[in-house]
Amino acid sequence: MDDTVSSSSSSASTTTFNPKTKRQKQMAMAKKAIRSLIIALLANLSLTFTIVVLFGSGRKYRALPNKPMWFPPLWLVHLATMGSAFLMGLSGWLVWAEGGFRGPSDALYVYISQVSLGITWHPLVLRIGAPDFGLGFCLVNFGTLVACHVMFKKVNPIAANLVKPCLAWAAFLSIVTLKLNFL
Repeated sequence: MDDTVSSSSSSASTTTFNPKTKRQKQMAMAKKAIRSLIIALLANLSLTFTIVVLFGSGRKYRALPNKPMWFPPLWLVHLATMGSAFLMGLSGWLVWAEGGFRGPSDALYVYISQVSLGITWHPLVLRIGAPDFGLGFCLVNFGTLVACHVMFKKVNPIAANLVKPCLAWAAFLSIVTLKLNFL
């Protein structure tokens, strides 16, 4: 009986609470979170920036003779596209941080599809000059954004709210592309 009492008291003394260790663990987790956030944002932004630089000259877009006054200037198209990429990267990271890309959900596939579709407008419309294909990609991109919003809302409502400005931009870009078909 003395052995069990002494062994339990010795194990209790070895599991003392060390607040510095807990603080260090929290700091390590925070550093990992910040690192993963930076990677998520930079991956999306660098991909979008590369596409804008390579395919965003828009000589055909600038040279349109009867462009309506509500058409955005090219620098605004690029800036809004980068903003949309930033918001989608942030919302994707929020869903990832909550574990929303694990399991049987299709959220990861829809997110990757949206990122891929989001970068196709510049080459199709600005470089190739194919607004009919660009409109098709805009509409499919809008659909993937709606799917991202629905799936992200189940995991993190803030992430879903970050998709809303991207939806507005995709809708506006679809209207611009539709009008480009008739110019």
